Amino acid sequence: MQQSNVKELVSEFKDKELDEIMRYFLAAYAGSSVKDQDRIALASSLGAEDQVLTHIILSIKPEARIFILDTGRLHNETYELMSRTMKRYEMKYEFLFPESADVEAMESQDGPDLFYESIENRKKCCFFRKVKPLEKILSSLDVWITGLRKEQAVTRNALEKIAWDKANGLIKLNPLADWTEKQVWAYIKEHHVPYNKLHDQGYPSIGCAPCTRAVKPGEDLRAGRWWWETPEQKECGLHLVDGKLAGRRGSHGSSG
Repeated sequence: MQQSNVKELVSEFKDKELDEIMRYFLAAYAGSSVKDQDRIALASSLGAEDQVLTHIILSIKPEARIFILDTGRLHNETYELMSRTMKRYEMKYEFLFPESADVEAMESQDGPDLFYESIENRKKCCFFRKVKPLEKILSSLDVWITGLRKEQAVTRNALEKIAWDKANGLIKLNPLADWTEKQVWAYIKEHHVPYNKLHDQGYPSIGCAPCTRAVKPGEDLRAGRWWWETPEQKECGLHLVDGKLAGRRGSHGSSG
């Protein structure tokens, strides 16, 4: 896959419905044989958007690849949702964990809650717990699917549905880029999609437990993520390259 092909895909699927887009990509990047893994996968953080995509993708292809970056610091409610989702769809996730040596060295040097001390420390923690494991699995893919939406944050307002991730050399597919929060929840309710119970407790965006809190009425959707930082800094690194969000058309980079 080359970056030039992305422009053709953007043009071809500009006005297509989500279901048609997903059917095309899931078929086009399927494994060439029973022994070969698909070259496309959903990166799920178990958020509302990822649960919508899980429902859509598994409705099209029950054996589709969906992976989770288990940082070891997730909420109990998130793990409970994993179990409910696996039972509901009779599926299994691919679980990715950070390297134990990386976490041991990091916490031995900076402590278990280093992320509160500085942005540099927070990014270090995100790198070892999320970014590094993600880079490993992306090397096996041609397309990675995310639940990113433009409305979620100021860092995502130029997001495109189909983009080239130059840093990782693959297509980044953001099918819900243009969806509103209202659309996401309407879909969840209509299709009875399982979701994280923390959403009912004022958590619109859910990440690691120490770095996520409920938001106050009127606050931004991402206000509860790394609340001690400014909005422009609130990305874990999964989708940023050189300070820019990968997934923008023509960007040089890559939901945290």
